[in-house]
Amino acid sequence: MPSPPPAPRSRGTLRYDLTASVVVFLVALPLCVGVAVASGVPAELGIVTGIVGGLLTGLLPGSSLQVSGPAAGLTVLVYEAVQTYGLAALGVLVLAAGLLQLAMGALKLGRWFRAISVAVVQGMLAGIGLVLIAGQVYALADLEAPGSGLAKLAGLPGLVLDVAASPEALAALAVGTGTIALLVLWPRWKAAARVLPAPLVAVAAATLAVAVLGLPVARVEVKGLLDAVQPPGGAEFAALADLAMLGTVLAFALIASAESLFSAAAVDRLHKGPRTDYDKELMAQGAGNAVCGALGALPMTAVIVRSAANVQAGARTKASRVLHGVWLLVFAAAFPAALGVIPVAALAGVLVHAGFKLVPWKDLGPLWREHRGELVILAVTAVAIVVGNLFEGVLIGLLLAVAKTAWEVSHVHIETTEEPVAEKGARPALRVRVLGNATFLRLPKLLDSLEALPADRELHLDLGGLRHVDHACAMALATWEERHNALAAGAGTRVQVTTARATPRTTA
Repeated sequence: MPSPPPAPRSRGTLRYDLTASVVVFLVALPLCVGVAVASGVPAELGIVTGIVGGLLTGLLPGSSLQVSGPAAGLTVLVYEAVQTYGLAALGVLVLAAGLLQLAMGALKLGRWFRAISVAVVQGMLAGIGLVLIAGQVYALADLEAPGSGLAKLAGLPGLVLDVAASPEALAALAVGTGTIALLVLWPRWKAAARVLPAPLVAVAAATLAVAVLGLPVARVEVKGLLDAVQPPGGAEFAALADLAMLGTVLAFALIASAESLFSAAAVDRLHKGPRTDYDKELMAQGAGNAVCGALGALPMTAVIVRSAANVQAGARTKASRVLHGVWLLVFAAAFPAALGVIPVAALAGVLVHAGFKLVPWKDLGPLWREHRGELVILAVTAVAIVVGNLFEGVLIGLLLAVAKTAWEVSHVHIETTEEPVAEKGARPALRVRVLGNATFLRLPKLLDSLEALPADRELHLDLGGLRHVDHACAMALATWEERHNALAAGAGTRVQVTTARATPRTTA
């Protein structure tokens, strides 16, 4: 059920926001920790990003009810960046990406993210989900995952043998798979799910089972909130001169922005309150990422799981997302040691479940039946991310989407009709109308159709139905007319080719 529209703050409204903030906090806590561990950084840094997402981004204008924090969608990219440049460089990468987002918002580019092909975004999320699953399957058994996506997939048969030969790995796998089972089954108990969110229940149950049974599994390493925060230094800023680092900054900014703004569009469909201002929301995300970068923390995006929980819990204003940041801060300050009892395998289970949900399984069937071209773009983008990396995969997907659109827009076809004759017994002239958009992409088809016309008939070529004619087609039509007249003259027949071209029309 959609929540009531956000109302002016009052005691009653604050009651709804307070309840929603607790629900969002309980959803966000295991996800913040899990995303950090999967990204190869201290668990506390995920909580720092969640705190900034609540206290800073939550206060800024843009979207009223969506919640920001570390997201599974950036896990793969962050992990690659940390492995390539080191943890110390993460802060400057996130800071630069945040400043770029601020600039894009100031230039009113936020609304343009809505023009990105949905198939590319779905393919991006599917690719991230598959890589996330492939990597976290190893963490389910407390084993180290290979570096690349292909290596993770190739190593799965060996993983089965390693797990079978190790009692410790089997214990960790039992904890991880039990966590996944709870994540799937708990929401079906609707009354209980409204009180306690599935991620919190699953992680708490796994932690309790490990403690009671004394299972030999790895637990989250705890450094303390202040110890984990390491602002970037001068050496890290100097490294931005590297073009490869600038490419990573661009990838952070574009992917985080696209994920946040698509999340905003989804959240807007869940409630009847004020709609998102995309440019302001982009600047709010940029401000949050700039602060996260200055603290050396993870990048943030708007997260649909937390945002949906916020709306469904009855949030009325942005106070709920700000308060969720307060609860994260209180927990990190008062109970930091609590993180150290959480099994890594349980967090891996949370992320395997999150990765599975990133793949748009329900959309694959309808796309195959109705829009196979879009399905091809989705699949190619996802495969390119698994085989290569996130930035290259998204770039390939965008190029493929542009190529598909260009091909579809350049539709052209020919209609041939016989014109009335003035004299009895005379052969009627053929009127040839060319309709659509004549571009070089359809030039072979256009020329094949024209060259198949009879050379011994008078032809009236009408180009008035063309909305667009590019230079290549204009030259080809002129050349065909010349050649047709020459062939007709050689055959000794009187052939007149006339061209009636209206002003090309354009459509918005």
